[in-house]
Amino acid sequence: MSPPAAAAVRDRLRIAIQKSGRLGEPSRALLTACGLEFRESRDRLFCYGESLPIDLLLVRDDDIPGLLADGVCDLGIVGRNVLAEQSAERRAAGKPEVAREWRALGFGACRLDLAVPESWDWQGAAQLAGKRIATSYPALVRAWLAEQGIAAEVVLLSGSVEIAPRLGQADLICDLVSSGATLAANQLKPVQTLLQSEAVLAGPVREFADARGQWASLLLRRMDGVLRLKDSRLLLFQAAREAVPALIELLPDAEPPTVMRLDGEDMLALQALCHGAVTWQRLEELRHAGARGLMVVPVERTLA
Repeated sequence: MSPPAAAAVRDRLRIAIQKSGRLGEPSRALLTACGLEFRESRDRLFCYGESLPIDLLLVRDDDIPGLLADGVCDLGIVGRNVLAEQSAERRAAGKPEVAREWRALGFGACRLDLAVPESWDWQGAAQLAGKRIATSYPALVRAWLAEQGIAAEVVLLSGSVEIAPRLGQADLICDLVSSGATLAANQLKPVQTLLQSEAVLAGPVREFADARGQWASLLLRRMDGVLRLKDSRLLLFQAAREAVPALIELLPDAEPPTVMRLDGEDMLALQALCHGAVTWQRLEELRHAGARGLMVVPVERTLA
């Protein structure tokens, strides 16, 4: 058997992202925050990396796992639900894993939920025996049913899954849920979550053995820095030495602060990187505990 295309040696890294849809713009914004600059082709399907040897393919979200499996791209930003469905398909077919989740990216959050008609008195998964479940994620649903020991029919639908019970195509559905408004509009209610999903960076199971490895490592370092600073602020303040322990207890989401002694005074200057919201309430609590000259500064980037 010939080796997969993923074994090809390349000196540039290729990332697939969603061309349009809810993950497209946030993916581009994340890569831009990592310092990547691109020149877009006329057909708007390929972007050549100008700042680093990292290129983009602009494709359908559902195509990204297959492109990873075929070695057409090296990394992809995709919904966890899409990646998990492909992995479940390969396991069901007895095929080895070719892609895995490298990083959760913190945007595009949703759930893969079982939803039943509002009139149902939901008592648990045992009610699903013999029922028809409409879904666009048949491999995940079948795997979950097998884990529960339940025999039910999975009805594959590629769109408008939520109307299947009203059309008599299924008894219930399994679909992605964000706000739940679409379910409510179709007289459905969520009863069981099969998967918590968000955008993830997906890549091969094995590390790259060529120049792509160094660019992948660089990209991960920058992504980690960007993600770590999301909603983070640098807090600057002064305090008496004896007040510092109580102040640090009020900053459980902060990294260990940098402490500097002020000349000629029994006062210290502190700076702490906080990874949670620095609200007015928190500032008041710090002030009451002895902090003075409080200042909150946005952080643009950091590198470990």
